[in-house]
Amino acid sequence: MPAQFLQEDDFKARLDAGLWWRIFLRALHLKRYLIPLAIAAVIIAVCDAAFALVTRWVIDGVILQGSAAPFDRYIAVYLTLTVLLCAGIWLFIDMAGNISNRLAHDIRRDCFDRLQQLEFAFFDTRPVGWLITRLTSDCDRLARIISWGFLDIVWGLTFLFMIAVCLLIMNWKLGLIVIAIVPPLAVISRFFQKRMLLSAREIRKFNSQITAGYNESISGVRTTKTLVREAENLAEFRQLSAHMFGASVLNARQNALYYPIVTTLGSLAAGLALWRGGWLTLNDGLTLGTLVAFVNFAGMFFNPINSLAQKLTEMQGAQAAGERVMGLLATEPAIKDTPTVMARLAHDHSADPSLGQDGFPRKIDTIEFRHVAFHYESGPVVLHDLNLTVNAGETIALVGPSGGGKSTIVSLVCRFYEPVSGQILINGTDYRERSLAWLQSQLGIVLQTPHLFKGTIRENIRYGRLDATDAEVETAARLVNAHEFITQLEAGYDSPVGEGGNRLSTGQRQLLSFARALLANPQLFVMDEATSSIDTETEQLIQRGLETIFSGRISFVIAHRLSTIRRADRILVITQGRIEESGTHEELLLRRGHYYELYTSQFRREREEAVLEASAGETR
Repeated sequence: MPAQFLQEDDFKARLDAGLWWRIFLRALHLKRYLIPLAIAAVIIAVCDAAFALVTRWVIDGVILQGSAAPFDRYIAVYLTLTVLLCAGIWLFIDMAGNISNRLAHDIRRDCFDRLQQLEFAFFDTRPVGWLITRLTSDCDRLARIISWGFLDIVWGLTFLFMIAVCLLIMNWKLGLIVIAIVPPLAVISRFFQKRMLLSAREIRKFNSQITAGYNESISGVRTTKTLVREAENLAEFRQLSAHMFGASVLNARQNALYYPIVTTLGSLAAGLALWRGGWLTLNDGLTLGTLVAFVNFAGMFFNPINSLAQKLTEMQGAQAAGERVMGLLATEPAIKDTPTVMARLAHDHSADPSLGQDGFPRKIDTIEFRHVAFHYESGPVVLHDLNLTVNAGETIALVGPSGGGKSTIVSLVCRFYEPVSGQILINGTDYRERSLAWLQSQLGIVLQTPHLFKGTIRENIRYGRLDATDAEVETAARLVNAHEFITQLEAGYDSPVGEGGNRLSTGQRQLLSFARALLANPQLFVMDEATSSIDTETEQLIQRGLETIFSGRISFVIAHRLSTIRRADRILVITQGRIEESGTHEELLLRRGHYYELYTSQFRREREEAVLEASAGETR
């Protein structure tokens, strides 16, 4: 895992009010739930405080009037408060549940939308498990904090205010004795705040790493077993789990210290109220009902403080999640449309079918690399001063040693990355002045490892063009010679492909990826080692369909199997980020250079393999 994710994002060792305000602002569109929730919190706080006052009224009334006291009024008031309290509780549960679920949905949606917008470089350094944690547990945690935390804060502050006012009105001297306990409580809360925040941050950090570890281990289980790496993987996982265990225990101990201290201070205040209030009852005319109410208030005074302290602790624990989620939402794509492009997109160009969404010609006639250089983040230079012009209908094959820059050239054409220096032009215009969505909608890409989505064969072929008819889907499959194997399946085109296409062979998945790319009718077609992991028979099927796929398009083909590229219009030998050789298959063979060595050595190896297979067949 990259070092930056062992450290996680930078954070402040205190509660970040600005962060929580930004998170709360995201919930303001749920005002129809927030306002009733705040009303419910106030109703509950008023009822809680009123019960103590009514108890005072009842006790003093019975002492003064005995059996003549108005018990029917007492009962009616208690019933009224009980009904109001129940209504408030029902309202806050309903509203808080709505806010929590809706806000979690909105944050997850916005995070997923932002991930869809981000460039490939973002995912190069973020483990999948790390991103999954952002979209699942972090989003849910923030939603719960905002909904239930908002309730507790409104209820707690309202309740505190009412109790303080009641205490001071009933006996201001005695009230000040109780309230005087608040400053030491604030000091203690501040002391624990930083420590609980840091330990909670460690828990979330190691939880993210464990999630990433789970994902990596499950995805690479075959490799793990073939290399007998189970023991080493378990040791690495134990280390992560031990770190999380240590952080969790530390956080639990901090909480175990904090809450008893708060409870002790609350009991001390109630004891002081009882001691001083008892003396006043005996010597200074304080009524028994007032004393009882005072003791009740003294005990209740710290209930909202406890609740607020607990919510503070939860916010400290969730602040790590909040920083990560808000950081993800605030991440601006490094590759995006410029303001000039956005302005052109705002105009309607649909009246002219020859124009794209951005007002430039829809048809791609040329792609030109002009003095292009590129490197990945702070890594070494991958491409050096690359110059290349490709015309519509041309097929360009890229060959050469691994790491030479072949895939980088293709990634730059697709604008998955952008040049560090130099320009890539479409029809003479820098492609950064064209719409990113328009350019990438013109792409058809087939990779070495084909990826299919869970669903049917028909749905996977139609993935890049959802409005395609069944007849168009079948036509695309026929053109790449996939129709025959599809019809042999029990459900034909409606056969499920399984998770990641695991119900199909690698060759069958590759044929479907070709059909999917062809159905999208792209102007730019890319094959990146698309035939390296399939058998010779499937490669021959693909070869017969390539002429149809390449026809009229700009095509880039990366292949180690040189038989795939013999018919390319131009073959570029790429070494160390530069074009070493360029020409047709026949021209390069005549030069007897790098391409000649690659081709003859591969041809010789294939002949040897064929002889060995024939000999093995005769032996059997």
